[in-house]
Amino acid sequence: MKAAVLFSGGKDSTMAVYKAIEEGYSVEYLVSMISDNPESYMFHVPNIHITELSSEAMNIPLLRAKTSGVKEKELEDLKIVLEDLKSKGVDAIFAGALASQYQKSRIDGLCNEIGLESKAPLWHWDPKNYMEKIIELGFEVILVSVSAEGLDESWLGRKLGSELLEDIVNLHGKYGMHMAFEGGEAETLVLDGPLFNKRIKILKSSNVWERDSGYMVISKAELEDK
Repeated sequence: MKAAVLFSGGKDSTMAVYKAIEEGYSVEYLVSMISDNPESYMFHVPNIHITELSSEAMNIPLLRAKTSGVKEKELEDLKIVLEDLKSKGVDAIFAGALASQYQKSRIDGLCNEIGLESKAPLWHWDPKNYMEKIIELGFEVILVSVSAEGLDESWLGRKLGSELLEDIVNLHGKYGMHMAFEGGEAETLVLDGPLFNKRIKILKSSNVWERDSGYMVISKAELEDK
């Protein structure tokens, strides 16, 4: 069975690739939707250009497609891509949805319309157990965007590990923050992991901070040997 994975370079889409391979699928493509709208309802925006390095590091071809990011209309752009994947012999589409019914229902609907299997292997995974599994598997994950109470600029660039997870659990208890950031509290980037033949090294970056939220801009990165 051939699969494609909707891919942002973050922890959830990278784990979706891992799970697809674990389930015996041949991952033929990573699919990155490049949105003009930083507030896209469907697609990850921060540092989406780094997916080119992720693709090379995992040796999986990358398909990039533009979208205006307008709510609901961006689905039309995704539909064109999915129809193209169907014509290339892809059987299933994997997504890293954890709890977003909005995202999952729309991907399910498009796949059903086109005749593709829609797979969400992380769906309703316990958030804390999920984050522990990412750490256990050896994925190197950093935060590249934060926008929730309790998350200040010092969180940008922090690496997911036992110490960070403990802080997340405490913030969940204090503010009710989703422990895997499925509510948009933060965005992540995977620099390395068991699927990577090379590691992504950040050479130049800067932070943009506005009142109570911000993001990390990676302006220069490269692959390095592991």
